[in-house]
Amino acid sequence: MFLAGIVWLAFTQAAHATPVEYFELREGAVLESGDTWSLHGQRYRLYGVQSCLRGTVFTNNVGVKQDCGGASLAVLVAFIRDTHPSCAPIAKASSITYVVCFATIAGERLDLGTMLIAEGYAFAALDARGLPINTVYSVAEQQARNRKVGLWQFPDIAHPAILLGRAAKSDQERSK
Repeated sequence: MFLAGIVWLAFTQAAHATPVEYFELREGAVLESGDTWSLHGQRYRLYGVQSCLRGTVFTNNVGVKQDCGGASLAVLVAFIRDTHPSCAPIAKASSITYVVCFATIAGERLDLGTMLIAEGYAFAALDARGLPINTVYSVAEQQARNRKVGLWQFPDIAHPAILLGRAAKSDQERSK
């Protein structure tokens, strides 16, 4: 929690001054999911954000099964196209650089992760203890769920943290 607070403080300070490390997330990025992309040979992921998993499904309002990860990805594409976000690296783990991104809309700097989560097309990522990496994202997720926006409008939507937790538990049981 303390680390998340430090990272959030660093981001809020960075949101008011654009350091050299910022880069624009625009054409040329190869999107892998609703939270991960590669650009110029480097992989990036939105810090504290978990998109819907590719290959998982939900049933839309007309009864058709849709790929949940594809829905998250489509919304990320639209946000990039419409808002032209800038991103800053904040952490690196093995082959991936974690970033926070913001877009300036009507003179206001808005966090891309918050926008995706608040619109119901991404989720607050959880740490190994099952706690939100970023509490602001957790609040945005709960508000989106309560308003039934985005993917939350579909009753069979499965939170990716639940699916990832089940997969991890299954892996642990197999390795015993």
